[in-house]
Amino acid sequence: MAAPAREQRYREPGLRAEVHWDRVYPCYVERPTDLLARLDEVAGARPQAIAVVEGDVRLSYAELYRQAGSLAALLAAGGVSPGDRVAVLLANGIDAVRAIAAILRVGAVLVAIGTRSRAAELDFICSDCEPAAIIHGPEFGEVVTGARSAPLLRYDVSGAAWRAAVDRPGAAPPAPVITEESLFAILYTSGTTGKPKGAMLTHLGAIHSCLHWRDAFALGDSERTLVCVPWAHVSGLCGAVMPFLFLGGTLVMLPEFKRRAALELAARERITHVLMVPAMYGLCLLEPDLAEFDLTAWRIAAYGGAPMPEPTIARFAAAFPWLAMCNAYGATETTSPTTIMPPGEGTARADSIGRVVRCGDIRVMDEAGREVPPGSDGELWISGPMVVPGYWRNPAATAAAFAGGYWKSGDIGSIDAKGYVRIADRKKDMIIRGGFKVYPAEVESVLAGLDGVIEAAVVGRSDPMLGEAVVAFVRGEIDALTPSQVRDWCAERLSDYKVPADVLIEPSALPRNANGKIQKAELRERAAALGRAAQ
Repeated sequence: MAAPAREQRYREPGLRAEVHWDRVYPCYVERPTDLLARLDEVAGARPQAIAVVEGDVRLSYAELYRQAGSLAALLAAGGVSPGDRVAVLLANGIDAVRAIAAILRVGAVLVAIGTRSRAAELDFICSDCEPAAIIHGPEFGEVVTGARSAPLLRYDVSGAAWRAAVDRPGAAPPAPVITEESLFAILYTSGTTGKPKGAMLTHLGAIHSCLHWRDAFALGDSERTLVCVPWAHVSGLCGAVMPFLFLGGTLVMLPEFKRRAALELAARERITHVLMVPAMYGLCLLEPDLAEFDLTAWRIAAYGGAPMPEPTIARFAAAFPWLAMCNAYGATETTSPTTIMPPGEGTARADSIGRVVRCGDIRVMDEAGREVPPGSDGELWISGPMVVPGYWRNPAATAAAFAGGYWKSGDIGSIDAKGYVRIADRKKDMIIRGGFKVYPAEVESVLAGLDGVIEAAVVGRSDPMLGEAVVAFVRGEIDALTPSQVRDWCAERLSDYKVPADVLIEPSALPRNANGKIQKAELRERAAALGRAAQ
């Protein structure tokens, strides 16, 4: 998109230039001061509207708001104060939404933990952000117990204290003071160093993401979304849960994605919107009677997190021709969407990830930090009020990732003269499996701790169902190390999608260039051949 058109955004009706964190952004003029204030507005305006559905349980906005106050009182009584971090380890469901609302009500900061996390991962997160409390499901008791840095204040949502607070009428702590630059959540994202970084999501950023989704899809308060991506990841939290609570719509929670269950639930609940990763759409296409499901209420089929194969888009659109197939692109650091495909254009522009959101900006930069001409490839630098101000207590990582008010995504892409963005390549080493990002450095760091491992390198290979598979090349003592031992070691310490699908024990040193750096291009070729042989 040409620069003059971008600068004109500051003068669009409904927008104005504002300074936040010493950066100038176009921002919505009409917006709530914070997410709690918006939840209060919705509960007051639509008290009997259904906020959340899980199975046969339906929770109205009035009940959600009342329970948020009661649970906030429980947290406050335990010692949680405004600004404290509260970790949450829960599956998709009403309890997760209750916990989010309660944390907002007490004025604390949500630390969302993926349900696939192991004790070692939770331990690192807790040691880094020092949460005052953790809310978890009973199935995660051992994970919490195994994390040495987990806070002593723990709430099992199946326990008597939590259930009593859910049922207790009335009580709530004093209303917290929240500014729009206050932290709403900390989401941990791995990096090339292998150490997870806590992206600091703000109320300002989350509100703008909600408004971007609203405007891009013309969403209203009658919308019903199926939450089948993990709520604790940015796509679930800021692409589904918060936007629909913000709108006053309905969240239909699916605890675990199973394609037939998802389709049946979408039909029964008259879903109007779904955000899924491409692998989920591919799985749905395996249902032989897919076209028989009554999904006539469904109008927005959004997807992101990984490249969507163009044949998948075409086949899904053929089964449900009224559906708007809409690609979206974003990251944890951008509080979800950076680009969204306008409804009705997804099949015609299947190679694009859409246009930049209303208050966002993308610059395509070369390695010297200079903007390239339209249509040329370069690194995507992203700016806007939805971009995080930095990483929790990590000024070095913040300085490395930001320049001139822009977050450097590491993704290579281009923007054509009409403003449509395309991705040419991802960060060189990152693997995306079923929509989940896997950073090889993190897996390699775990592998290095296994006795008998001399060196290790992790790459990805194509996987027909989940996009990519993780492949580990391990140089070790051949007689003392087996692939199953390597996988078991990783399974105890990493989320399951990070565990290598293939482990190759190497008899000699891994290939390196003259500078001593492992030549992963050669390993990728070997991994690709391995994948072809397995198919």
